[in-house]
Amino acid sequence: MSNFALLFCFAFSTLSSCTALKRNDEPIIGVLAQEVYSPRPQNASYIAASYVKFLESAGARVVPVMINKTLEEYKTLFNSINGILYPGGGVSILTSGYAKAARIFYELAIEANSRGDYFPVWGTCLGFEELTYLTSGKMLLSHTNTSGVALPLVFSNRSRESRMFKGFPSELLDALASEPITENSHKWSLTLAIYNSNADLRKFYKVLTTSSDGINEFVSTMEAYGFPIYGTQWHPEKNTFEWTKPYIPHSPLAVKVTFFMADFFVNEARKNFHKFEDEEVEKRALIYNYNPVYTGIKSVFEQIYYF
Repeated sequence: MSNFALLFCFAFSTLSSCTALKRNDEPIIGVLAQEVYSPRPQNASYIAASYVKFLESAGARVVPVMINKTLEEYKTLFNSINGILYPGGGVSILTSGYAKAARIFYELAIEANSRGDYFPVWGTCLGFEELTYLTSGKMLLSHTNTSGVALPLVFSNRSRESRMFKGFPSELLDALASEPITENSHKWSLTLAIYNSNADLRKFYKVLTTSSDGINEFVSTMEAYGFPIYGTQWHPEKNTFEWTKPYIPHSPLAVKVTFFMADFFVNEARKNFHKFEDEEVEKRALIYNYNPVYTGIKSVFEQIYYF
């Protein structure tokens, strides 16, 4: 091999190593559990399996974040995982175990990101609503007719160049804007008018898209200006992993939406370098220690993890 070839190989391998050092290729993301409606022994809280599959499809592993743990337990877990997802559901965003844990992780994420420790947070549906409360300190949601409907997105000015959407192919962005391929299962929304009237939300979040129930225009996608905090009022995971309702879109482009959204958030988590104290502790924490139950006959979710 010539000296030039040797130099090239050394330079390339060094660049690859440097790039790898700046990226975590084994991300682990927490998914927050929530109370079941009628708790029973071994069935006190749950996570819908579609959120786990959503993250796994983009190359992440998942740790369930249990409710009603101590602050110290949550701090230890925060310093072990690389991001957190607040899923949809039906519990209180004020008083539930879900809400209390969400607040702790939100505050830890703000603190960490402020000192340069990149830690992403994602909220879907109820998680989106939780983020609006945690940021504003107020219940600002309005009732909308959006419980079981697929809608298109209305992109705000330059939102296609946002962190979230800039990597999407133009074909997919055009489909999101023109076709009903975002599934909505919520009774409460943050209307654009309320967002515009609240200084805390305006300062913290950029509205990327809105949607409408025909009467009310509401915020459907947002990202924080100065933090890796993201929210969708709609459900990107359902297009690929839920089949119980006829209004869930499953077209090829709808399925691509799932994977591009998952890929974006998992790549955000790759920028974090938290680790468990050792491999055994990590293995005991992973969702692989639990088995999902088929619930599609009686539930809106095909599979659920119970805790």
